[in-house]
Amino acid sequence: MIEHIHIPKIQDADLKDKVVLVRVDHNVVKKGVIYDPYRIDATIGTLYHINAKGGKIILMSHIGRPKDKKSGRIAINEHTSVEPIVEYLESKLHINIKIPDFYRDHEKGYLGIETSVNHLIKELKSDKIDCIYLPNTRWFYGEESSDEDSDRFARQLAGLADVFVNDAFGSWQPHTSTTGVNKYLPSYAGFLMQREINNLDRIYNPKRPFVAVVAGSKFDTKIEPLYSLLEKADHLVLGGVIYNAYLCTKYGISIKGVSEDDTMLAAEFVKKCNEFPGKLIELPYIIESDTIEGRFENQFRVRDIRYLEKEQELNYVLDISSRSFDEEYVKRIFSEAQMIFVNAVMGLTPHFNEGTLSLDQLIDENSNAVKLYGGGDTMQELKRLLPGLYIVALDSPSYYIFTGGGAVLKAIQEDSVKGLAPVKALLANNN
Repeated sequence: MIEHIHIPKIQDADLKDKVVLVRVDHNVVKKGVIYDPYRIDATIGTLYHINAKGGKIILMSHIGRPKDKKSGRIAINEHTSVEPIVEYLESKLHINIKIPDFYRDHEKGYLGIETSVNHLIKELKSDKIDCIYLPNTRWFYGEESSDEDSDRFARQLAGLADVFVNDAFGSWQPHTSTTGVNKYLPSYAGFLMQREINNLDRIYNPKRPFVAVVAGSKFDTKIEPLYSLLEKADHLVLGGVIYNAYLCTKYGISIKGVSEDDTMLAAEFVKKCNEFPGKLIELPYIIESDTIEGRFENQFRVRDIRYLEKEQELNYVLDISSRSFDEEYVKRIFSEAQMIFVNAVMGLTPHFNEGTLSLDQLIDENSNAVKLYGGGDTMQELKRLLPGLYIVALDSPSYYIFTGGGAVLKAIQEDSVKGLAPVKALLANNN
C-alpha cells in the first residue's frame, strides 16, 4: 500500500548537513521506568540512516497523559519525562544527548520553544553533542490545543530544523507534533512508519481464512473497529469487558462491573453480528471471580456460557478459561487460519493470565499463518507471559508486532491508512 499512496519517504530526502526533526513514539515510560524498549529500538534504523546521510537529529515524543482532563492543567514531573529514554539511548548507542528546558507555567506547562534552545542547536551542528531530545511534547500547551496556539507551536517546532520525519505510527492522534509541523517543513515517513503501513496492508488484503481477536476494557473505544472487522474477517473472537458486555446482552444476564453504556453498545453490536451469522466465535468457558483484588482460592470458578440462565447475576468475569481453547471448533478455526490479528489481553492483569497464555500458545501452533499483534498491552503481556515466544516473534517472518495497537484499530475503522491524521498530513505535504 505504501507505494500506492505515494507517501514521501525518508530515503528520498536530502539530509546532508540538515537538522532533522524526528517525531517518534517512545511512549514506553511508566512512572519513570522503561518496561519494554521495543518502540525505541524500532526507530533506531531511521536514526542511523539520518546520521549516515549527514543529518543532525532532534527527537520528540509524547509520554503518558500529563494533562488533567477536567482542569486542563499540565503537570511537568519525572513520571512523564523523556529522561529515561535519553539514558537508554545514550547507553545503547554510546552518544551524547541533551534535553533543553523552558519556562514552566503552573497551569499550562511549557508555553513554547524558547530561543535558549539555539545554543544546543549550535552544539549539535558543531558535533559537540550528538542529538537533542525535546521534552515531552504533551508538556507544551500548544501540543493538544487548537487554532492559534497549535499553529504557533507548529511554527516553533519547524523553526528548529530543515527537515521533518514522522516515525511515530503509534501516535495517531491529530496533535501539533504529528500533523502541524508538516505544513512548514519538507516532511517524510521514517522506516518504521513505512513498515507499519506495509503490514497494515496485510490486514486490508488478508490471506484467508482471516481470524481477528480483540479485547478491551471499554466498548466505546472498540465499537467502530469491531464493526469493520465483522465485515473484513472470516471469524471474530472477543475478550475482556467487551466480551462480558456482549454476553450480558446476548444471554440476558448481568455481570458485575459491566456498565450500562457498554451493554447499550453491545446491544447494537449483537444486532450487527446477526447480519454475519457464524462470524463471531463465542468462547464458552469464562472465569468468574468474587473479587478483582486477585485470583484467590475458592473465590473464582469456571462458568459455561451455554448453561447461563436469563437474568442470572454473575460476579466479576475476569478471564477466559483455557478450556475454551481446548474446544475442537475453536482449535480448528485457529489452526486453519492463514492470517491472525490479535489486539487482545483476555484477562485482568496481572493475576488472570490463563486466557491470554492459552490464546498465544494456540496461535503459535499454527506454523502457516501470518500473525499480526497490536502494540501496547498485547505486546507487553506476550513478553511477560511467553518471553521465549516474544523474542522469536520479533525476528520471525510469520510474526509482526505493531508499535501501536490503537493506531491499527483506528486504521481498520477508517478502512484506509489515509484515515490516520499523521499519514494524511504527510500526503498533503507531498501534493
